[in-house]
Amino acid sequence: MPQKLDLSLSHNCSFPLVQEIWFDSLTIFWGEWLDLRVRVKQIIASGMVSPIIYILAFGLGLGNSLGKPTVGDTYLEFILPGMIALSSMTICFAGTTFSICGDRLYSKTFEELLLLPIHPLALYLGKVMAGVARGLLTSSAVIVIAILSTGKIFGFLNPLFLLLLILNCSVFAGLGVIAGLNVSSIESVGLYNNFLIVPMSFLGGTFFDPSSLPIYFKALLYVLPLTYTSLGLRAAAYLPLQQFPWFTLPILLSMALILAIIGAHQFSNQQD
Repeated sequence: MPQKLDLSLSHNCSFPLVQEIWFDSLTIFWGEWLDLRVRVKQIIASGMVSPIIYILAFGLGLGNSLGKPTVGDTYLEFILPGMIALSSMTICFAGTTFSICGDRLYSKTFEELLLLPIHPLALYLGKVMAGVARGLLTSSAVIVIAILSTGKIFGFLNPLFLLLLILNCSVFAGLGVIAGLNVSSIESVGLYNNFLIVPMSFLGGTFFDPSSLPIYFKALLYVLPLTYTSLGLRAAAYLPLQQFPWFTLPILLSMALILAIIGAHQFSNQQD
């Protein structure tokens, strides 16, 4: 078992511990990457299916019958940032969950990971970094489609857009880690997907502007992390910097930090 998580300020804020956690996280990530790199094409292809279907059905199909959206020149432009957020969410959550679940329940190699003499936070961060890598691989392909469709290269490759994308990947990879540590079977993963990921795909501001909804619906939608990602990516791609919703960054960062605390605590008490 890894050492128990020590949340005391004096211990965790010491530079040697931070450095140790960082290098251990990179070690865990490298082990994951050795497995990921031989499946890069498969990961990219699996994460592109849903966004391409949505782009064809909604962006090119339904979009032609709609008026000018609140952001972007066409409805296709409006949903493209949401599709990037959606693809990163799906692959980060599913890939991370199935990776941990497979190690725990089938290959039975997860116990070896828990026996490593490294900090539980490093275990969590290493797994999240692998999830972020999955999300960025898939999102990069959707970004290429978005650039070819709109011709706005800098809109989809500016630092603010990429920062939001990384934060979104971190949040959903973190959720995937926690789900993977708690599920009791592969079938249980489907429950998380059906009751969390699928509803968020349609309610997270990917297909519509949440500001146009009644206040009681807004309260629900603004609980979802994907809503903040969709709003931020759309603004970063099309709007001037003065109109960017800066509140999206601290909210996503706070969610990622909260998940890191929960995930590290889960690793420190995991029994497999």
